[in-house]
Amino acid sequence: MSPQARGHLAMLVFSALVAGSFSLGSIIANEIAPAALNAVRFGIAAGVIGLAALATTGLPRSAAQAPWRYLVLGALFATYFVLMFYGLQTAPPVSAAAVFTLTPVIAAFAGWTLLRQVTTPRMALALVVGATGALWVIFRADWQAFRAFSIGGGEIIYFWGCVAHAIYTPMVRKLNRGEPAVVFTFGTLVAGCLLLTGFGWRDILATDWANLPGIVWLGLFYLSFFATAVSFVLVQFAALRLPSAKVMAYTYLVPSWVILWEIALGNGIPTGLILGGVGLTILALLMLLKDEAPAPQTAPE
Repeated sequence: MSPQARGHLAMLVFSALVAGSFSLGSIIANEIAPAALNAVRFGIAAGVIGLAALATTGLPRSAAQAPWRYLVLGALFATYFVLMFYGLQTAPPVSAAAVFTLTPVIAAFAGWTLLRQVTTPRMALALVVGATGALWVIFRADWQAFRAFSIGGGEIIYFWGCVAHAIYTPMVRKLNRGEPAVVFTFGTLVAGCLLLTGFGWRDILATDWANLPGIVWLGLFYLSFFATAVSFVLVQFAALRLPSAKVMAYTYLVPSWVILWEIALGNGIPTGLILGGVGLTILALLMLLKDEAPAPQTAPE
């Protein structure tokens, strides 16, 4: 399997894990303040990834060079998660999900700005097809629901979180100096945990950790291990092998994976019209999977 194919496989798994976090995350969102929740999930994830790094590649001293890199990446991803939860306090889930589909387009722009990664005409078409399919799924193939969409304060807050998420992907490639993905992820998580702890220490102290329901700890474990630790490694692994736009294009699959999660939880099967939207997201990914010769690029001055 080529490096590019492994990158695509990593993002396929990533999209499935992130989709699961929407259902479990919604259960615990109102139980813990956003900063406290994310500080803990980053801390648990850092511990898991640190042990994985020690058991595999180790933690070489060279990885500690220029620690500001981890602060930059940790700040970007921490910003995304905190703003997501703050945004969801007022934004309807459908509207927030629609905002999330803008991430691949922003990532394409960020990839060109930071790395001069060129989005070819076919890749741009794939992004448009994927966005159309994702919106089709999100709005349940209901044109009236789409027409009723309006931008509120929560959507604006979450949009800036999505901007941070999109910038994070090309920054991984720009700041990585040959460190393995697991080591680089560990540094990012530690930095993010420190930043979130400093930002939300009041919320952390105010949370009654001893009396949290069991489902909250179960959801927190999933968010920490699968939706944070594992997904961090997958994104950084893929970002070193694929253009930023292709990495973020897999966010278009999240609504489709959510449908499968809902079916597994016994919440019904979507209509044929909605499945048409799923087909469009798959078509977009097939367009992205096909190799093509890169367009000529002008070397930065």
